[in-house]
Amino acid sequence: MKRVVIASGNPGKLGELTSLLEPLGIDPLPQSIFNVPEVEEPFLTFLENALAKARNASERTGLPAIADDSGLCCASLDGRPGVESAYFAGKEGAHAERDRRNNALLVESLRDAKDRSAFYYCVLVLVHSADDPVPVIADGTWHGEITLQPRGTRGFGYDPHFLLPWRGLTAGELYAEEKNRVSHRARAIVALEAKLSALQAHADG
Repeated sequence: MKRVVIASGNPGKLGELTSLLEPLGIDPLPQSIFNVPEVEEPFLTFLENALAKARNASERTGLPAIADDSGLCCASLDGRPGVESAYFAGKEGAHAERDRRNNALLVESLRDAKDRSAFYYCVLVLVHSADDPVPVIADGTWHGEITLQPRGTRGFGYDPHFLLPWRGLTAGELYAEEKNRVSHRARAIVALEAKLSALQAHADG
């Protein structure tokens, strides 16, 4: 199994990525065990932020690294919180505290909105070294709408407010097994697996 560092300190994201990467024959290692600090994410796109995180983790560990940059994009908020999803209501506090503030601000921002459609977006960047000139990039989206009343205690982030109309449940009400089949992160993993398989087939050919 190939060792790859996950460039994230978010416990919810680490759990999901670990579950999704292991079936691909990847041994995912959290960057925290190497004392890798989280890097700044100053860019305007998910892709640029993910690339910065992956390169930072690979440079500090000497191992391949994978980074996930993801967030919630709301139609009535011109795509916000977007790349600022993790810090929509500020950077103070631990992850759980920030989640509570972020959700409160999301609800307040959409309280009078007629259109509460939204989607989660995830981009994955895998670098084989810190200066890899050809990183493997894959992404996925997950469409739904925002409900003002939270439902469910599973998942993390905005999941209790992310309603799936076709399912009648929020992401916070889904069991991990189902979420890991249908989420934006799951779809990005499927795309990543396809790219890695194509690269391996080309190398073998």
